[in-house]
Amino acid sequence: MFERILRLAIILGILAGLYIAYWAVRRSSRADQDAPPPWRDSRVLVIAAQVAAVGLMWSAADYLWANFRARTKAIGLDLNFDFLDQPSGISIADSPLNPNAAIREALSTGIKNTFLIIIIGIPLAVIFGTLLGIARLSTNWLLSKMATVYVEFFRNIPVLLVIVLTWSIFLNAFPPVRESWLPFGGRFIFNNLRFGFPSIQGGDGFGAFQILSIIALLAAAGVWIWRSRLFDRTGAPHHRVLYSAGTFLAISLIAYVALSRPFEVTTPEIIDRVYVGGITMIMPYAAVMVGLVLYTASHIAEIVRGSILSVAKGQVEAGNALALNGFQRYRFVVLPQAFRVAFPPLINQFLNFTKNSSLAFAVGFAEITGVIQNLFGQSRPAPQLLFILMITYLVFSLVLSAIGNLINKRLQIVGR
Repeated sequence: MFERILRLAIILGILAGLYIAYWAVRRSSRADQDAPPPWRDSRVLVIAAQVAAVGLMWSAADYLWANFRARTKAIGLDLNFDFLDQPSGISIADSPLNPNAAIREALSTGIKNTFLIIIIGIPLAVIFGTLLGIARLSTNWLLSKMATVYVEFFRNIPVLLVIVLTWSIFLNAFPPVRESWLPFGGRFIFNNLRFGFPSIQGGDGFGAFQILSIIALLAAAGVWIWRSRLFDRTGAPHHRVLYSAGTFLAISLIAYVALSRPFEVTTPEIIDRVYVGGITMIMPYAAVMVGLVLYTASHIAEIVRGSILSVAKGQVEAGNALALNGFQRYRFVVLPQAFRVAFPPLINQFLNFTKNSSLAFAVGFAEITGVIQNLFGQSRPAPQLLFILMITYLVFSLVLSAIGNLINKRLQIVGR
């Protein structure tokens, strides 16, 4: 450690000497004869402080890295990633992987499960939180107080406790498998192990139907843009939702008929304790999803409430003057302006939701953190696995931030 500090001091001394020599040369010219000496020049002091800070951080990082390498070498731990091709030795619920599958496949499954939490949970939290924020401002006394109690309760308890409470109190209250609740003529299955929902099962031509569905979606987006520009140009009613939905349904229906029914709807069934057909959701996933949505929505509700209050009162009065009802005022006047204010802090809530998904291990759901913890139990190298874990959450967070910043840029008012 002393050698590194000495080396840093020598390097800084050399840099200081070079700069003093450069200053002396510049001072000899007529233009800079009145310049202050370097130890009194604010620009020199700022640069020197930054160079010193970088040097100290570099020395600290060099020391930590050297210490880490020395310790891993002492215990004979390799820092390569060759172990990813070895058998994982773990199994994952609702996954075809077995303990003989490679570690990289288990990690891929964990990343996919984390993605499923994020892609479904964030939209649900935004919708539920927005409704709660609006409810807190309702003129209905009971609705407003109920929303306030909800927000103050969930916002002030740890998110891990919310997940565990959701798992142990609400979801475990469903009946056992033999007494499954089968509403709507058995099209749904609810028990304390899984939820089952109707799904579609592809047949011949299903791949072509998916391609045509994407084309239909793009065509619907084009119709949406066309109707929006028509409204901006002429003021005629745009009916964007009606035209876009009609375009998508028409193309999809033509493709369905032309391809001779490329898919069929299947409902879940339990045959000898095995789920057949439909799509199922294991209880740990439902507990994590519901718990994170309940917790995050309480924070989003406060952001939305504050953003609505920031909208000028005259805007609401203008909506009343146009005889807009409550829904129309929020839809066309209040919320479009409120979300310009709300979206930047909402991005932080999206990132918190992503990072809080790592708490799924508490209920046994195999997202990336849970998978890596299980691999620790198989004596797999911790440094490389922790590095993979950090990179995974970093990538998720950076992608969400990039998408959020693009949306925020689109929502901002363009100044003149």
